[in-house]
Amino acid sequence: MEKYVVFHPKLTKPDRIVLEALATDVKLFSSNKASNGAKNGSKSNGHDEFYGMSHSASTLSKLNALNDPKDTQFEPTIFCEHDFDGIQWNTSFNRYVLLPYLRAARSIVRVETDVVMLTHLLLYFSTSVPSALFLFFGQFTWVHAVFHFIMQVSYMGTYTLMMHQHIHMKGILNRRYRVFDYLFPYLTDPLMGHTWNSYYYHHVKHHHVEGNGPDDLSSTVRYQRDNLFHFLHYVGRFFFLVWFDLPCYFIRKQKALLAAKAVFWEIGNYIALIFLYNWQPRPTIFVFGLPLFLLRIGLMVGNWGQHAFVDAHEPDSDYRSSITLIDVASNRYSFNDGYHTSHHLNPLRHWRDHPSAFIKGKELYETQGALVFHNIDYIMITVRLLLKDYDYLAKCMVPIGKEQLAMSLADRASFLKSHTRRFSEDMIEEKFKANSSP
Repeated sequence: MEKYVVFHPKLTKPDRIVLEALATDVKLFSSNKASNGAKNGSKSNGHDEFYGMSHSASTLSKLNALNDPKDTQFEPTIFCEHDFDGIQWNTSFNRYVLLPYLRAARSIVRVETDVVMLTHLLLYFSTSVPSALFLFFGQFTWVHAVFHFIMQVSYMGTYTLMMHQHIHMKGILNRRYRVFDYLFPYLTDPLMGHTWNSYYYHHVKHHHVEGNGPDDLSSTVRYQRDNLFHFLHYVGRFFFLVWFDLPCYFIRKQKALLAAKAVFWEIGNYIALIFLYNWQPRPTIFVFGLPLFLLRIGLMVGNWGQHAFVDAHEPDSDYRSSITLIDVASNRYSFNDGYHTSHHLNPLRHWRDHPSAFIKGKELYETQGALVFHNIDYIMITVRLLLKDYDYLAKCMVPIGKEQLAMSLADRASFLKSHTRRFSEDMIEEKFKANSSP
């Protein structure tokens, strides 16, 4: 089965280390299975000897060293596109421009690994902001407007996951810059399709509280996750009614203040957009309207993929209601968003710590029957599900633990399909009764 494990050339260094560990397990399992078969099916201890070997102390040590500023192997992230050791430091530009920038940036960001976040702030304030201002206050042209929107689309994913870190850590910059750190999202969020503070209230104060349970407004459990009409209902409900549903959720949970704040910022943002549209309709559509439209859809497409596979026996387990992805789009360009199970286990965990946390807790992931995929992102998981292409998803699945490792490709496909079934209200009552609404 190791033939299905694909090492994409753009994997981050930590992802490559993690995937190598998992691939080693698959290879050792296959070798031991063949060896046992040669012994007429003898149930030797060879099957157990491989278990856990690939997440040895040396593997974990490598990952921890990359994140430790005091370690000689420390590698801060400067650009999403390149790992630290992939930068040619002997060029004049990198020695006299990039290296001084790195030294200064490490003292500006909240966590020294996160130079990339300052890099992206500089990118947005030197491109998105002046471009938007020119469309409103300069000479509007359709060509500029279209290219501005295309530029924003290319930024949205990385920006959103940067803000994902921001809302969980209450900032990404050193506390000396807390005023700017607090204020800049009010300018950049609407440019990237976010309404003011809604991401925080929906994601931190609601989604992580409910964890894809039945009271989660973005829960997938009431839907058949490979059904197009269920998917369209899911996206449409969020797109048209989140402004109403989220405050109502807070009221049901007896959190009136949060409900008032959610209404204030969401409706306030809409009022601002109406004002801007009445003043300058064309720039408003391209600068704010289209990004809002696209991001709202993108968030739900992604969330569907993140929580499409839910174990019918233990759906309230973070291990069994979310997944882990080892892929380029999720982890290189989206700040390790692929480690979604790790994030639900500890929402305050720093993005660079997810790979090492996964390896450290790998045995528990295995015993809990967690799902790991590679060479596919959340959007394509959603697409493949709606196409009912379980064979493709089975090839992307990286089996962990004895039960999964023993599966054939057809077994994997059947196993995954069983995790996308809709929960009836009776099943929800039975499985989530401990977490039912007051």
